[in-house]
Amino acid sequence: MAPEELEQLNKEVKRAKRIAAEKAGELHDLVEDGLPEAYGDLLACAQRCYDACAQWAELQARWRASQG
Repeated sequence: MAPEELEQLNKEVKRAKRIAAEKAGELHDLVEDGLPEAYGDLLACAQRCYDACAQWAELQARWRASQG
């Protein structure tokens, strides 16, 4: 990979990690403050968190593979 591509991938990894942390925070808030009343939101919120974490994991794996 070219240095510019590596830098872009690194930025994507950092952004994905931030988004995953935000989604985890939303899930935490729902569990702490919303349950049991907001149980209907739980599956969708958990799915968003899972998807964000999976996206980060994929990008992180690509980053590690690019490092040798």
